[in-house]
Amino acid sequence: MRLVSHPVLCNYYVTYRCNASCSFCDIWEKPSPYITVENLKENLRDLKALGVKVIDFTGGEPLLHRQLDLLLREAKAHGMITTVTSNGLLYPKYAERLRGLIDMLHFSLDSPDQEEHDKSRGVKCFDKVMESIEIASSFGERPDIIFTVFEDNIGKIRQLWEDICLPHNLVLILNPVFEYNNVGSNLSKESLAELQWWAKQKNVYLNEAFIQLRLDGGNRVDNPVCKAASTTIVISPENKLVLPCYHLGLRDFPIDGKLFDLYHSDEVQKLVALEGRLPACESCAINCYMQPSFAVEMNKYWWKALPSTIKYNRMKGTWKQMVRF
Repeated sequence: MRLVSHPVLCNYYVTYRCNASCSFCDIWEKPSPYITVENLKENLRDLKALGVKVIDFTGGEPLLHRQLDLLLREAKAHGMITTVTSNGLLYPKYAERLRGLIDMLHFSLDSPDQEEHDKSRGVKCFDKVMESIEIASSFGERPDIIFTVFEDNIGKIRQLWEDICLPHNLVLILNPVFEYNNVGSNLSKESLAELQWWAKQKNVYLNEAFIQLRLDGGNRVDNPVCKAASTTIVISPENKLVLPCYHLGLRDFPIDGKLFDLYHSDEVQKLVALEGRLPACESCAINCYMQPSFAVEMNKYWWKALPSTIKYNRMKGTWKQMVRF
């Protein structure tokens, strides 16, 4: 049963550029401009009209955008819940400007071991993450740690949890690796079972529907769980609407200040109707699109996701913002 029929999330790519070169990501390889404040203002008007409640300023590395604080202020002025994920390299430099503007601030950290983390990111950033945690915490920002889980680092979760997250009272977000475009990999059933145990621990968030979906073999085109195109608006640095999702990216449409009308156009809605049903959608388990998919349709994944969703909102206090909507 569909509970919400309108988009709830915007993945707004402020740039594809990045100052790291992670082995499990190919976004940083793309040439890219930066979005403009003027385009954002136009799009925020229409995003709100479409029903979007959360805007994720993403990339690339979003802190490379020198006007990120202005982008965040505009989003907050429109009543949006804001989220930013950073590798930490630039946060100490811009922390004061960003203070109080990010509702969900995430720092990527994939190992408690400096050398191992820096190797996975292709740049020395471990020390900057630790510095960023101290600065953000001193501002009362309560950042989260996003740990992308692979077969070769799952054994490091405990040390990172005990040595970094618990002493700083940070939420550890476990992000199971996913495969796309010959990038990334899959996790074994043994590792998935271990993650299910971690989902129950203090200060740990893991959407358990992610695990169930992987055990089920991912999205099925004959009965898709993916609702990427109808739940998530994807806007590129070129100010284009990307469909059906960023990772598949079959089509993009110039927005030209008319996002609301464009989204409801016949051409776009025909692509929306194909969400989860295209050949490339078979076996997909991409977290950033499955998370909103699980939230809008009552099925077994909705029920699997519910306890962890409630847990995160209680830990972070974000339920207070949600009830406004």
